[in-house]
Amino acid sequence: MEKGQKCQLLIDDMSNEGQGIGRVDGMAVFVKGAVPGDTVIAEITKVKKNYAFAVAAEIVEASPFRIEAECSYANQCGGCTYSGVSYEGQLQIKEKQIREKLIRLGGVEEPKLNPIVGMDRPYAYRNKVQMPISTGGIITRKGGIIENLGECAIGFYKAKSHEVVNCGQCLLQSPPAEAIAKALRDFMKSDNITAYDPKWEKGLMRHLVVKTAMGTGEVMAVLVINGKGIPNSAKLVKLMDNAIYELPAREDGVQYNLESVVININKGKSAEIMGKECLTIAGKPTILEQVGDMQFEISPLAFYQVNPVQMKVLYDKVLEYAELKGDEQILDLYCGVGTIGLYCANEMRKKLGGKGEGKVLGIELVKGAVVDANRNAVINGLVNAQFLCGRAEEELPKVLEGYTDKDGFQVKPFKPDIIILDPPRAGCAPELLEAATAVQPDKIVYVSCDPATLARDVKILGEMGYRFVEGTPVDMFPWTRHVECVVLMSRVEK
Repeated sequence: MEKGQKCQLLIDDMSNEGQGIGRVDGMAVFVKGAVPGDTVIAEITKVKKNYAFAVAAEIVEASPFRIEAECSYANQCGGCTYSGVSYEGQLQIKEKQIREKLIRLGGVEEPKLNPIVGMDRPYAYRNKVQMPISTGGIITRKGGIIENLGECAIGFYKAKSHEVVNCGQCLLQSPPAEAIAKALRDFMKSDNITAYDPKWEKGLMRHLVVKTAMGTGEVMAVLVINGKGIPNSAKLVKLMDNAIYELPAREDGVQYNLESVVININKGKSAEIMGKECLTIAGKPTILEQVGDMQFEISPLAFYQVNPVQMKVLYDKVLEYAELKGDEQILDLYCGVGTIGLYCANEMRKKLGGKGEGKVLGIELVKGAVVDANRNAVINGLVNAQFLCGRAEEELPKVLEGYTDKDGFQVKPFKPDIIILDPPRAGCAPELLEAATAVQPDKIVYVSCDPATLARDVKILGEMGYRFVEGTPVDMFPWTRHVECVVLMSRVEK
């Protein structure tokens, strides 16, 4: 195989970057412009030792999943990997990828994998958006006056670049996110506000972050800046407030309201979007979300699942696998702001005639998240949930015996029946898996956002005495390559 060669391929998979994957003599070929189910004439553009890259020169037979992209930015923005694939096709691809990784990487011969749970309406599902701000650079005039080189663009990065695509409408975002972005564009133009230029490390506006509490309609705008404040910020707040006020009520009657405007100060040179310092310049420092009969405070830096509809599906599956009776001891590792643990604690409270005495103990490395988790426990009146700050592999041996920390905070001895793992995309640290299995819980419920690291950790857990029982994929991120999966692992009796 060589560059410029053409060959006919049947596309049977899709890469993380949205390229169709076919094979020639066993060699994988990544084909730009192809989707699973296509038969294409592919022209080779680059050849490596074990794989090659190509472009689809001709569609011989179109896939039944091929569609015209609904988004006008599909060929510019790098966000929606599956914009040219029908939603039915996306679900099939994601379920297949999880199954194959469990077999190939996880060593599970015939994994019991339930059908993937998709959305009835896979649009406008995101309750959080992070949008970079750019004006194409800045220029310093005589007298030290800094000006923007071009028009303000607020949107998303073009694939494999730092060029910002100015998105006026995104099919995945909430209406408040679009309204606030438009208000900010207008403000920056009228008041000559600069955007940050990483080349010169100058300019003010870096990112816009909008969080929408879908259950209550409360909205938070976070303005990430390279400075200490925004000139004429009162005008900006009024523009954003008016933009939200003019939005119509949703079909379910929920009306959006701008409840919080926060400045986040980030003067760093790294790729980190947000800095550590937040200043509330209007409204409250948090917004309140309602999920079923539970409430959660959301702060500017807190992690919270971005799809509240599918979040409930995901957490209900955790409850199903846990089979809670009301008296369990649950250890929630990588607990974040405690949403899964609190969901379980609330369920146990309802059991045994409302007298369930089970307890949840969560461990999280990020101190701010632990503060949020304990506050959310108080908001929901859950005295059976407690959250600690630290590395799980270091804290676990101590909590088994019980201890009192340097601040006089008492942790009673805790022997978990169930461990919940909800790690980031990198999966669990090996030492954490070793520490978790050493306490021999009856069950481990693993919530994954990356099929490859899930499969890797399933294999490790298998070697440590836990068998794969079953899994359920949940499509939390329609139109993108990401997918979540809940897996039940059970301890093997010796």
